[in-house]
Amino acid sequence: MERAQLVKHLTGGEAFMPIDKVLEEVSFDKIGERLYDLPYSFYEVFYHITYTQKDILDYIILDEYKTPKWPEAYWDRKQAPESKNEWEQLKSKFFKERQQLADYILDEQNNLDTSVKNSEDHTLLRELLLVIEHNAHHTGQLILLLRLLGDH
Repeated sequence: MERAQLVKHLTGGEAFMPIDKVLEEVSFDKIGERLYDLPYSFYEVFYHITYTQKDILDYIILDEYKTPKWPEAYWDRKQAPESKNEWEQLKSKFFKERQQLADYILDEQNNLDTSVKNSEDHTLLRELLLVIEHNAHHTGQLILLLRLLGDH
């Protein structure tokens, strides 16, 4: 399997709007709104994507990994960031950690079919596909929220 193609899927946009474009379109003043009795705001979904991506990255690379408590740890307790700076930091964190994962995948020394450090059953390829699927699923939700917010 070609590593560069896997990274293309990680960054998105092969079959739908990439998350960086989605984030460019959303208005900061709307990211905490919960519309039509939906259980999450745009911010909450993006926080969840970011947290989960980092958790899987840690699962792959850390020598000592501790599983966060589900579901509490994976969802922020608030609907919106407290400031625009906090929002910008979350976005920066997402892209930085996605790049770390991409770099790890592109490193030929990391065998895609070998078990990750914290599992005998889960391979690097499996974990990457999990991130790709998870991010794609929730990016679709973000696009729907973007439309409901009137920003797309």
